[in-house]
Amino acid sequence: MMNTQMIRSQMPWLKTTFAAATLAILAACSGGGAGTEENPETPPNPGGNYNGPPPASDDVQRFKQNVWDNLVGADRCGACHGNSGPMQEPRFVRSDDVNLAYDAARTIANLTEPEASRMVEKVAGGHNCWLGNEQGQLEACAETLTRYIAGWAGISGGGGANEVELEAPVEREPGESRTFPESSAGFAATVWPLLTEYCSSCHSDTSANPQSPYFASADVDVAYLAAQSKINLDNVDLSRLVVRLREESHNCWDNCTNNANEMEAAIQAFINGIPPTSVDPSLVISRSLRLVDGLVASSGGRYEANVVGLYEFKTGTGATAFDTSGVEPSAHLTLTGNVEWVGGWGLQFAGGKAQATTLSSKKYHDRIKSSGEYSIEAWVIPANVTQDGPARIISYSGGTEASNFTLGQTLYNYDFLMRHSNTGADGNPALSTADADERLQAALQHVVVTFDPVRGRRIYVNGVYTEDADNAQVGNLNDWDDTFAFVIGNEVSGDRPWSGIVKLVAVHDRALNQEQIAQNFSVGVGERYYLLFGISHLLDNPDCFIGTTQQCYIAYEVARYDSYGYLFKDPFFVSLNSAANISGIPLRGIRIGINGREADVGQSYAKLDTTLAGERQNLSPLGTVIGLEKGPSNDEFFLAFEQIGARSKSYVEADPPPPSTPADGEPEPVIGVRTFDEINASLSEITTIPATNADVAALFTEIRQAMPSVETITAFNSAQQMAITQLSIEYCNALVEDGSRRASYFPGFNFSAAPASAFTVGGRAQILDPLLNRILASGLSTQPSNADVRAELDSLITTLVSSGGTTATRTQTIVKAVCAAAIGNAAMLVQ
Repeated sequence: MMNTQMIRSQMPWLKTTFAAATLAILAACSGGGAGTEENPETPPNPGGNYNGPPPASDDVQRFKQNVWDNLVGADRCGACHGNSGPMQEPRFVRSDDVNLAYDAARTIANLTEPEASRMVEKVAGGHNCWLGNEQGQLEACAETLTRYIAGWAGISGGGGANEVELEAPVEREPGESRTFPESSAGFAATVWPLLTEYCSSCHSDTSANPQSPYFASADVDVAYLAAQSKINLDNVDLSRLVVRLREESHNCWDNCTNNANEMEAAIQAFINGIPPTSVDPSLVISRSLRLVDGLVASSGGRYEANVVGLYEFKTGTGATAFDTSGVEPSAHLTLTGNVEWVGGWGLQFAGGKAQATTLSSKKYHDRIKSSGEYSIEAWVIPANVTQDGPARIISYSGGTEASNFTLGQTLYNYDFLMRHSNTGADGNPALSTADADERLQAALQHVVVTFDPVRGRRIYVNGVYTEDADNAQVGNLNDWDDTFAFVIGNEVSGDRPWSGIVKLVAVHDRALNQEQIAQNFSVGVGERYYLLFGISHLLDNPDCFIGTTQQCYIAYEVARYDSYGYLFKDPFFVSLNSAANISGIPLRGIRIGINGREADVGQSYAKLDTTLAGERQNLSPLGTVIGLEKGPSNDEFFLAFEQIGARSKSYVEADPPPPSTPADGEPEPVIGVRTFDEINASLSEITTIPATNADVAALFTEIRQAMPSVETITAFNSAQQMAITQLSIEYCNALVEDGSRRASYFPGFNFSAAPASAFTVGGRAQILDPLLNRILASGLSTQPSNADVRAELDSLITTLVSSGGTTATRTQTIVKAVCAAAIGNAAMLVQ
């Protein structure tokens, strides 16, 4: 087959459509990028200098490896709880005898529930966190310490998923509630004047040093939206705007106590102007709960036996995302550029990146190269399905031309690039999910890529192996580079940005198997809780009480979906009294209430109609999103029922409002473009080459997603033109390479002559006449004129003939180029 790249390089684009494609080629071919800066980072003092008595048992040895070795350093716990300094009790990192240190540690460690250990609670409360004293740093230290203790206990990630033990929550009656009104008028008259006078030098989008949130913006609506998360409508003194002044002395304008009181009075005046919402007494309602009253649903069950890097993004603020794997050195990520924290544990990327130092990233090189296998696991929400490059979701690299591994996105596909002895320095050829499968969607997805020396590379999406075969022969990792940096959301050079949300990233130094991946998918991700809404008082069943404690509940799994909403899903009925006799109880029409009223939208369970029976019963596979109003600590939820047991309330659906007269939109073009199948069929008709031709069909399958999918001409872009150009070249190549077909198509033209002899005036007509007759219809007033197109193509022939080459092969190449320029231009595309 003719080298189509050579044709493309020789073919100048027609002015009507091809200019942008050249820019796309240049952009796609640019590579490289800035190198990575190696920043110093001091790991904790290793336990290799221990010279005391050997561990007396396997359990002591596990304690030493997982806890003592990581905490013995003076920068951790050794400064006080060891052999020097104040030598405070308990001396659980003493270096003279690890067995005595083990005995001391047993008094402050809970090996059954590591997160409940006394040493974890102390660190979480602010005691000697080695990362700092901010709340997010304390949480990261506590999380890391929990993993140390879990490793000691041998429960760091084997076996099946742990069941969350359901417990009766604190009883709460739905009460009056205030919510932020839509209008900013009350805020403008009370709180906003203080903010704009004293806080606008920083917290304004127009200040010289803008710092979000912009609650002091000159635009009152912008300021109002930003201030809502800093105002507590139920406990004014807990409002962040007040606490920052009273307890943290942040930006006081004279006396901090007086300033805090002034801010509190302004907020109280704002609240006094908001009428409270009382629960409609006709509703049949459950007890109420806040999100923070729930049982944590994401506390365990993941398979993490071989995790060497873990990012759960629980901090929620600051410029650092912490590695809480407990494997040192910790590869913490520094956030730069357009990266924002989102509610429910996550980072949103829109051009920025989160990058570790090269020194801390080296642990991935060392651990993976040693094992010869690994897995990269992530929970992601791609912003769209139009990103390519591939856009870098996760990478361990030195730039676009050299990386150890990359998980990327190209349109609907996940790409896995990996450097080994049978791939390039950039990890190509990539293993990608099939175009036709469209595995990548702009929704929350669990994606895992694995490598091992037997099966090579694999991709799993939402717990399922995609069955995309790795065509690269399996190689070794000898060429991995330990000077690269681990990065999320972009390339280290900053020129392959990915847009979307990342909610978890884990690096394993073993290849996870299908069962382990499915387990981690089933556990889920993010800030998730079980909310158990008490309904015992509605059922008139004595088995639903033990004493005065409710035992019958409707439970939901509820997650902080993002900064703006809660995800309710998978409701079920449960009786905590296993001896209860529950049967024949009608349940119909569940509606979710928030802050004293039924939610305006999101009532996915209003049509539920079932009968309760048994100790536990799933009610619906549906999910719904309820808008966040005051935040997880203050939003109060309840359930309202159309019927439950003998109690009921009639709901009359309001008539929908009549549709309004649609507004006139922007004028639409009267012309459009052919879509991918139409283009393929048109090129086949013009050239007489069947669309089933092997080479044509293979190329069309490969580039189909890059071609226009809608007829709107304003959505057309240079990447689509490039795809059309490639397909045009392939069709013309097939036409000219087929001797009998080209003789019939271009009768009389001498394909065996040199260009100077072949492209006489008559020879040019023998090429152009058949093409133009098939491309340009007769009687159309809006198409290019025959004379103009002929002149452009004739000029192209002149350029190609004079540019060199005197063989018959050169003649055939020129015909292919002219054919592709003719059939791939606007005359074919526009309709």
